[in-house]
This record gives sequence, structure tokens and C-alpha cells, in this order.
Amino acid sequence: MSAPLRLERDGALAVMTFDAPPLNLFNRAMFDAFGAAVRELGADPPRGLLIRADHRAVSGGVDVHEFDGLSAQQGADLWTELIASAQILEDLPCPTIFAAHALCLTAAFEIALACDLLIATESARFGLVEIVVGLTPSMGGPQRLAERAGPARAKELIYTGGLFGAAELERWNVVNRVLPDEGFDEAARAFARKIAEGPTVAHAATKAIIARQIADGVRAADAIVPEVSGPLFETEDLRVAVQSFLTEGPGKATYQGR
Repeated sequence: MSAPLRLERDGALAVMTFDAPPLNLFNRAMFDAFGAAVRELGADPPRGLLIRADHRAVSGGVDVHEFDGLSAQQGADLWTELIASAQILEDLPCPTIFAAHALCLTAAFEIALACDLLIATESARFGLVEIVVGLTPSMGGPQRLAERAGPARAKELIYTGGLFGAAELERWNVVNRVLPDEGFDEAARAFARKIAEGPTVAHAATKAIIARQIADGVRAADAIVPEVSGPLFETEDLRVAVQSFLTEGPGKATYQGR
């Protein structure tokens, strides 16, 4: 059998692709492949990561066979493992973008919520539908959804087990951008590549500051700014960009991306 997930490097950008036709279901093989991929990225971070999928769905959800007969301890162990993988993804020191071209359910949606940015086609639909088997989403989805949309919206989406369109979730601040279906993959790659080719160290500083604000509030984020943003003045990116700005004017500053 072929691997259910591909991880490729395209210059500054790493691209992770779910590739388990027809529905990219999350079974043990997919969970293992995802965990291995994020650990590889954590050990050797790219300058940007795009997560996407082949086939007619981003994912139809989890293969329910994975839940059959689990004890409480086995369930807890599974969630511990999967949340650890989501946290590695979330903590990567580079921009992470999830591109949803179609139906995106359960584990795949939770992975999307662990990314920095979520872009989707006009026809994409999302759901955390674990109620159909008596579960709550447990790969970090509820808390990350609440972080984006607020607790009441998170509860609504999970309690109803409904499917929600990309435009609606954009209004909820869950989806960042809704793009046309036609040409979506090319547009998503171009969007992710442009971000990946930006000032890598500055992006990492941005992530660190915002993560601290989320965890501990604005004043706590203020407190780490000197530590994480001060060193940017010694990067080649900043020095080259400042000099080109001063020499050539606004809109012409250049950097290599470090």
C-alpha cells in the first residue's frame, strides 16, 4: 500500500498532502504518517508549510473502526498522542497554512485549526461531527475553535454536528479567506509560497508574541517583545531591507528570507 500522506519540499515551502483515496480517512496509518511528518518538520523546520489534500474530499473524517472496543485508558492514550502531534504543528516556528478544497471533517478540521491560517474554496464544508458516535472532538478542535470563533460558536458547531460552509466560517473568523473553486490549488500554493519566502525569523517572532498573548494576555506578550523582536535588528534580512528601503524608497525593500 502507498503511504497515506506525502511530505515534500518546494524551495522555502514544505507541502503536506493527504493522499488516501477516496476520502482521506484518518485511520492508524494516517495518524502515524501525520505524527511522523510533523516530527520531521519540527526537527528541520521549513520557512513555511502548506497542508492540502488530493481527491474529492479533504477528509471524510476518522475511520470509526479505530474507536471500536477502546477502553477509557486506550482512548485517553490516543488523545494524548494526537494532541501532541497537533501541538508540534502549532509550535512550528514558521507560518502554517491549511488549504481546504472540499469536505473537511473531524481530525482534518482539527489539524486545520492548529494551523496559523485556513483558506478554503467557496464550496468547502467543515464539520466536527463526532456526536454521531457519542464523542467530542479530542484532537484539540474545540479549544482552538473557541479561540477563533468564541465559546458559544464552538459549542454550536460541535453540539449540532452540522456542516458549515466556508463563507459562514469566514464570518466567524475561523476561515481566513474564501477563494473560487477554479484554480484553488494553484492559488493556495502561490499564497503559501509568498508567505514562506518572507522574513522567516520575523514570522517566528510574530508567532511567539501572539502565542503568548493567547496564553497569558496582552501584557505578558508585551513583556517578551524585547526578547523576541530585539534580535531582529541583527538579522541580515532587516539590515539589507532597511538599506534598500533607504536607498531605493518605499515598496522596493528586499531581503533573502532567513
